Amino acid sequence: MAFSPLDSQLFSTLFNHAEVAEQFSDAHFVQYMVDVETALAVVQGQLGIIPEGAAAQIVAGTAVFTPNSDHLRAGMEKAGVPVSELVHQLRAHVGENAADYVHWGATTQDIVDTARILQIRAVLALLEAALEDVIGNLAQLADQHRHTLMAGRTHSQQAMPITFGLKVANWLAPLLRHRQRLSEMKPRLLVVQFGGAAGTLAALGENGTAVQTALAQELNLNVPPTPWHTQRDNLAELAGWLSLVSGSLAKMAQDIILLAQSEVAEVRETADSSRGGSSTMPQKHNPIISELIIAAARTNASLLSAMHQALIQEHERGTHGWQMEWLTLPQMMGFTAAALQKARFLSQNLVVDEARMRQNVAAANGLMLAEAITFALAPNHMSRTEAKQLVKAACQVALQENRHLVDVVQAQTNAPLDWLSLRDESAYLGAANEFIDRVLAHCKTG
Repeated sequence: MAFSPLDSQLFSTLFNHAEVAEQFSDAHFVQYMVDVETALAVVQGQLGIIPEGAAAQIVAGTAVFTPNSDHLRAGMEKAGVPVSELVHQLRAHVGENAADYVHWGATTQDIVDTARILQIRAVLALLEAALEDVIGNLAQLADQHRHTLMAGRTHSQQAMPITFGLKVANWLAPLLRHRQRLSEMKPRLLVVQFGGAAGTLAALGENGTAVQTALAQELNLNVPPTPWHTQRDNLAELAGWLSLVSGSLAKMAQDIILLAQSEVAEVRETADSSRGGSSTMPQKHNPIISELIIAAARTNASLLSAMHQALIQEHERGTHGWQMEWLTLPQMMGFTAAALQKARFLSQNLVVDEARMRQNVAAANGLMLAEAITFALAPNHMSRTEAKQLVKAACQVALQENRHLVDVVQAQTNAPLDWLSLRDESAYLGAANEFIDRVLAHCKTG
């Protein structure tokens, strides 16, 4: 196995997302850094910070620039960052008259951080599109199954009747909040980094903030209050969002695994019998897609702590925290992309066995109606305490004698209840439909 499954030709099929992986390739990141250097030259030429001819020469040169990857790697090993060698190559490429004006007034971290933000923006567009697909699919599933009766389970035991539509709505609701969180987070996150050596832009004199603002506009980014060289909270917030998204998807996946157990058999991940097979047991259809979502989410939750550790950075420019982000954030974005991709598949292909759900409800012999019967008896026919004691004792009789709970309770009281209606689990669903409608309304408003 490779150091990371994301880099493995074999295991990457489980945890990778091709488009996101491409965005995190060395070639793409180097191009993002070149884009930042180019944009810097453009705005400095426009503002008269560097000669317009030099700016035009830089723009023309970077448009046909191909980096020497071997030299970049060697420079990275010596400097610990890729920018020094990249700038060296750019200066040699654009020609003598413009060479001195490449990287004018910037520092290494300005280029790397801004390139990272451009990379993050591109990846977030992919994640957001996948999230929208999952939201749309789950909304249809919730509406389709708003009347599909099933057992609601608490502490892994049958508790009360619910609908499968409500369960799906409960999977969906957190994703709607994550969509809103992303919308609120992007203005803070997608900001330019431009502060110079120590975050003062002193090399540019009185033109520093003008260049910063123009660079942000050129790259379609926002302007932060100050350079954020050692203010890493926005990246930590992004990591938290990634962990939240994958965690919410994993809650759905965990439910699907439990509902797909042989003894429950209320859902299957897909009708495709070729998926989830066993090497020795032909009858198996393992919920492998859900398993992988959970693995990705639990790994993200573990990696999140490293991003919070990276918040601790020294003075105006840090030491090791930056590198911790390099090790952590790309993996988290990759795992989240994989989880969303697999959740999209599940939400499109989930097989819901409505008949089996009804069978499991019927097999409970009315025990899920214990609360309904208690409230039907109290307070008009007996105290709440008496009703609860009666029904609790009746539950034991129903279990021991394999009788329906309503029949047992009816035999023990003269209360004139509508016993036939009490036997109908679908009549005790409370506000389930209203809750589904509320969630679906938020889907529409976005």
